[in-house]
Amino acid sequence: MIGSPEDPIYLDSNATTPVDPRVADAMRPFLSGGYGNPSSSHRLGRQARQALDAARAQIAGCLGCEPDEVVLTSGGSEANNTAIRGVVATRGGGHVVVSAVEHPSVLEVVLALEIEGRITSTIVGVDPWGRVDPDEVTGALRPDTVLVTVMLANNEVGTLQPVAEIAAGCRERGVLVHTDAAQAVGKIPVDVRQLGVDLLTVAGHKLYAPKGVGALYVRRGVAIEPLIRGAGHERGRRAGTESLLMAAGLGAACAIVSNELDGETKRLGELRDRLEGRLRAGVPGLVVHGLPQHRLPNTASVALPGIHAHRLLERLGDRVAASPGSACHADKVQVSHVLTAMGVDAATALSTIRLSVGRFTTDGEVDRAAQIILAEVAAMRAGAD
Repeated sequence: MIGSPEDPIYLDSNATTPVDPRVADAMRPFLSGGYGNPSSSHRLGRQARQALDAARAQIAGCLGCEPDEVVLTSGGSEANNTAIRGVVATRGGGHVVVSAVEHPSVLEVVLALEIEGRITSTIVGVDPWGRVDPDEVTGALRPDTVLVTVMLANNEVGTLQPVAEIAAGCRERGVLVHTDAAQAVGKIPVDVRQLGVDLLTVAGHKLYAPKGVGALYVRRGVAIEPLIRGAGHERGRRAGTESLLMAAGLGAACAIVSNELDGETKRLGELRDRLEGRLRAGVPGLVVHGLPQHRLPNTASVALPGIHAHRLLERLGDRVAASPGSACHADKVQVSHVLTAMGVDAATALSTIRLSVGRFTTDGEVDRAAQIILAEVAAMRAGAD
């Protein structure tokens, strides 16, 4: 069983997901056994290596790549840092193209490298739906461009990016392409061969594995300098004794995705549409960010005109768990850089909430959540706030 009856209705799956019980079952043997070092040559070490190889194969199967192309990391942020810094270090600097709606673990790395004087960068904007124009990306390429990094699915509004088209244009110019697929894996098909990318990021806690584990796909033949040095683990790409516990969790989560994705994608889309439909019916002028055909099936980023998102979420309290479309730090509200890049005005951005359904969300929970949200919106508009 996930959660308890006292927990809020969970509509924040883009922030994190609970550990699937099947994933926990796969991890359990490594809490009390399987403690050998995978690099050791004795029997316990060999057994650990076999378990690690099996988990890596499950991850590779989910991504459509070979096991030796999978680098285990501590999560999506480390994978993004490794991809970007690793390529820049190997190439000795150069020019990087990045989209304006990337996760901070991409944008801030690019900015830091530029401040360090190691690269120059071009930030490519998006249309009002949050999509990058592939022609604008290829138009930004220069003779010294070493990397393009564009996420596969946006974490805030769910917009899907034309990564395959971008990769095709970059491949003709010999430019490497990285995509942050942390929000995509487990919700839509993700096949590195079809995408044509050179590097791809996975975050375990976005697909029902534990926090603290992730992976970076690195296409065979692509060299990257390691972010973490000290030994030859992960084929020299990431030092540190591998955690069998975490690898087993990510492997099991990826195996579930491989087996169940088709039905899950359809079900999530139906839940999202059900939720949006109920909110549309009760909130005149509701704004939905992103196009349905180019959006994650589980993600509804909606603006409720005249309603302050943070105050609404405070009123929802422990009944519905969701996220605002803007960040609040030290009593200051900072408008989302994603919504800003989309041209969303400040008032609309401040009235935006993100509702993201997940594997364990039910029809009944969606209906109850919509009812609770609509009741609070009505109360706020009536001056009860």
